[in-house]
Amino acid sequence: MTFMGGSPPSASSPSLLRMSRIAKSFGPNRVLREVDFELKAGEVHVLAGENGAGKSTLIRILGGALAADNGMIAIEGGPVRFRRPRDAADRGIAVIHQELSLVGSMSIADNLLLGREPGRLGWVDRAARAARARGVLERVGLRLDPDEPVSALPISSQQLVEIAKALSLGARIIVMDEPTSALSEPEVRRLFARIADLKAQGCGIIYITHRLEEIYALADRITVLRDGRVVASRPAGELPVGELVRLMVGRSIGDQAPRRAAAAGTVRLDLRRCRVRGEGAGRRPIVEDAALQVRSGEILGLVGLEGSGVSELLWAMFGALGKRAEVEMEIDGQTRRMSSPRAAIAAGIALVTNDRRRSGLVLSMDVVENATLAALPRFSPLGRLRRREEIEHTARTAGQLNLRCASLRQRVATLSGGNQQKVVLAKWMATHPRVLLLDDPTRGVDVGAKHEIYLLMNEWSRQGCGIILSSSEWPELLQVSDRIMVMHRGRVAASFRGGQATAADLLRAAMGHAIHE
Repeated sequence: MTFMGGSPPSASSPSLLRMSRIAKSFGPNRVLREVDFELKAGEVHVLAGENGAGKSTLIRILGGALAADNGMIAIEGGPVRFRRPRDAADRGIAVIHQELSLVGSMSIADNLLLGREPGRLGWVDRAARAARARGVLERVGLRLDPDEPVSALPISSQQLVEIAKALSLGARIIVMDEPTSALSEPEVRRLFARIADLKAQGCGIIYITHRLEEIYALADRITVLRDGRVVASRPAGELPVGELVRLMVGRSIGDQAPRRAAAAGTVRLDLRRCRVRGEGAGRRPIVEDAALQVRSGEILGLVGLEGSGVSELLWAMFGALGKRAEVEMEIDGQTRRMSSPRAAIAAGIALVTNDRRRSGLVLSMDVVENATLAALPRFSPLGRLRRREEIEHTARTAGQLNLRCASLRQRVATLSGGNQQKVVLAKWMATHPRVLLLDDPTRGVDVGAKHEIYLLMNEWSRQGCGIILSSSEWPELLQVSDRIMVMHRGRVAASFRGGQATAADLLRAAMGHAIHE
């Protein structure tokens, strides 16, 4: 992926932002330790580090959501103090968080212009509001009905609406935290073009991503945080990828997604036919007559662009779409009717969804409660919960996953994204699945945690589990998959053997331009 932005700022470019000796603790836990950070006009400055390194805390302080224990913030040379997010917004700072802040029950226009609606005397000019909302959406390449509720949009469109909302505020300092985590390749390119425009206008962009190719496509400068400290801050051209990874995780990592020798056995899952109806009368099916097989010990990659039906296919196999889905399937040669997620779990199927906070975890519950939630009958025979057994199991699993938390009784909402994903994996490990459906399992996860997740997938496949993997990280999917199937408009359009395709091959097939068998 090549970024076609303007030239990086020179050493004499004005400083938009300077954060000096920023420190923050939560009780005895020191999250930030005298962090220095600078952002120049016309610069993309990547803030890199593992989940839990302190990036989000630093950004929350900049955005006015948290107060630093110590340190100073200066905007264009003048010291500032933020007591609330509105103070930061008034000084030209816009923060686009990884976890979206949109109100699902409200319309797109309401979300974009909340508090800034055109009108007079308390009346909203609806025509003017819709026109202004369309203009804001066009800045990120979206053509949507402004009156459509946000909850009806796919995650990728919601993310672009969030970005459009931030850009509409006219900010000069823009923070983007994993903005491409749910975007397709064309949507990523549109976003990158918009970033180039913002640079040319003199805006400064703080960009946070765990995708190494994006870092080197965008960054003028990279600052690396580890354990709350700045361990390096250099021009991107002076920081090779291997050195960057070592600085982030404190150790060298070989292949991000290491291959293993394929050892596929008997057919574990045989999906004879799947059809998923669209919501609303007259809408075309989202999935039409899709069929596939996965064998024990095999990793089957499943890819497609937004709207191709990949996620819906996985949800249908898990019994989570109710009467909208028609599924004919066998598990280990036995016909199974996936009428509900409970039936799927009983059949040995587990699903890791692509949105851990909404459909993978109960954020108000602790690590133990989440890690055993899908296997409660195992820990509560005759309706009585065996608390000690539940805790001992979670402790063993946490060790296997290298889960970092202050306590197993810590609420999962307070964990970093990578550790939250490990809790999701722990939940499904407790069910001992025969078939594991993974929908973008490394979304928003740092390079160290990604490496650990791919190693776990290799281990589960060695133990005979059949894995179906959907991922937005196509280069890594190409590396770990034994076979890859590509979906286009609800149908399986192409198939490839592992190691015999490129990302370009997948994209052509996903766009309906090529079919390989």
